[in-house]
Amino acid sequence: MDVFEAIKGRRSVRAFKRRGISAEIVEKLVEAALWAPSAGNIQPWEFVIVRKPKIKKRLAEAAFGQAFIEEAPVVIVVCANETRSSQGYGVRGKKLYCLQDTAAAIQNLHLAAYSLGLGTCWIGAFREDAAKEILSTPEGIRPVAIIPVGYPDEAPPLRRRRRPTSQVVHHETF
Repeated sequence: MDVFEAIKGRRSVRAFKRRGISAEIVEKLVEAALWAPSAGNIQPWEFVIVRKPKIKKRLAEAAFGQAFIEEAPVVIVVCANETRSSQGYGVRGKKLYCLQDTAAAIQNLHLAAYSLGLGTCWIGAFREDAAKEILSTPEGIRPVAIIPVGYPDEAPPLRRRRRPTSQVVHHETF
């Protein structure tokens, strides 16, 4: 699949078929995420793979009742290792670079999933303290995104137009 096809074709999927996902496919998704760029090649990402219904249910509750999370066969929670980033870049690493780096990894994961015929949704709306408790994350590990993954049971249309480049591109100065 062409990368531009994946970029333009991927949608947020919130309905999944009751079909499992193999460990090998999940491994491919994580591998795609691992190839993302990161500041200083620090790679401050951590991935929690969730298959247990009880944990998925609790994550859905932490995500303000987004019940489709628990319907996905797999949920991948991408976390930022602030401690790792801060060792290389201090406060800027902890507050910014680890978030940029995990965002790049998350995008790779979404595109890889789409290329494999899977649906995903990037969920950032959740109570972080609750997610940390549910996942038993150690100090310095920050959940950044909850990503339900499954075979789509819907084909969402493109809902929003994209802003034209003339509105967002500036040359030399703003």
